[in-house]
Amino acid sequence: MPGDEPATDYRAVFWDIGGVVLDPDSVREAHEAFVGRLVEEYAPERSPEDAVETWRRAVGSYFRERDGTEFRSARTAYDRAVAEIAGQSIPESEWRPLFEAVTTEILRPEPGAVEAVERLADSELHVGVVSDVDTAEGLRILETFGVRDRFDSITTSQMVGRTKPDRRMFETALQEADAAPAEAVMIGDRYDHDVAGAKEVGLATVAYGADDGPAVDYRVEDLREVLDIVGASRKT
Repeated sequence: MPGDEPATDYRAVFWDIGGVVLDPDSVREAHEAFVGRLVEEYAPERSPEDAVETWRRAVGSYFRERDGTEFRSARTAYDRAVAEIAGQSIPESEWRPLFEAVTTEILRPEPGAVEAVERLADSELHVGVVSDVDTAEGLRILETFGVRDRFDSITTSQMVGRTKPDRRMFETALQEADAAPAEAVMIGDRYDHDVAGAKEVGLATVAYGADDGPAVDYRVEDLREVLDIVGASRKT
């Protein structure tokens, strides 16, 4: 458990973005604010509440059409939702800058995430991302929090063509880190996708808000506890 000697001489630590680096409550707040701006500009006759429900339904429906672990772009989902709210197709060149401006102001990191990433980056450990996000959006989020250049590798579903728990997500990240599964740790907030998926490949797992289960090796309430798990203080 955190504070004990690490069971393995870990060489790599992988982070999910949504729910681990990125506070998911802030995502909901940001999307609601963006939808409000859409209504002001393109559909003033609609209520913001109705538009938010339309957004959620359109985005959710798009991802439910996914075939297994097939990658589906959030950008496409948002484009569909924007069109439904506006009642017409809106060029991405028009809605995307508004989306990025609004969300950049509102998105916030999970408590302790930035500090933990920065401290890990100053160690000898490989620090990577394994996330189901669109690549450009993932990079934008990390840049917003000032930690993009603190990661040694970024593995996204868009790059691999699959989403977690597909083992190819974790295998690709391990190749980037030049690490064996037993030398790596995955931090995730979803049991089936992040934790069980990583465990199936042989990585150690850290649950942050994820459900409990046999695939959980460590559980943390504060992301800075990860430093103790991997022994980062001895590797600086």
